[in-house]
Amino acid sequence: MLEIFKEAYYYLDLLIGFCAPFLIYFLYKTGRIEKFVWHCFWLGVLVGLTWEIPIFVLSGESTSIPIVTWIRPLITHYLVFMIAHSLWDGLLFVIGIWLVYRICRQPFFQKFRWSEVLVFLIWGQVSELLVELSSTLNDGWVFLEYWWNPVIFHCNGHNITWLMQIIWGAASIGYYLLLIKLKSKDN
Repeated sequence: MLEIFKEAYYYLDLLIGFCAPFLIYFLYKTGRIEKFVWHCFWLGVLVGLTWEIPIFVLSGESTSIPIVTWIRPLITHYLVFMIAHSLWDGLLFVIGIWLVYRICRQPFFQKFRWSEVLVFLIWGQVSELLVELSSTLNDGWVFLEYWWNPVIFHCNGHNITWLMQIIWGAASIGYYLLLIKLKSKDN
């Protein structure tokens, strides 16, 4: 059974990524989320592209410093995965917004508040670790070790490294600051 899931892993990865904008749009059009969150999804996609482009281009082309290696070959061109993963990033950021709405007090994203940024930081670290663990457990991709990307620990015989943890930490703070600016323009 586990082998079937491993074979379906890339398909599920792409399916969720490419369905994310339709799900967020549906939630917006049915009034379950506000226009602000719809805009935040796309902002999250753009923020995600800031690391997805370098990672996928450096790893998908013949370069001297690939950042990831695919344990099993990708089922389509790496740029398709790059787009899907950017859509995933937007979805993960929106889940962070939902967590802020559930954990913190109103008003949301009006000014810098440590409680809100802490929710984003914790969610960013947890979600990134879950993504990386899911990939290594399903023999998807693995981050390569470099002096600037040391290994935190091993899972399923593969590296879990610092690079994406650091990126998601910085991105969570940067995204949060962008939300405050966007919220002031949406009002």
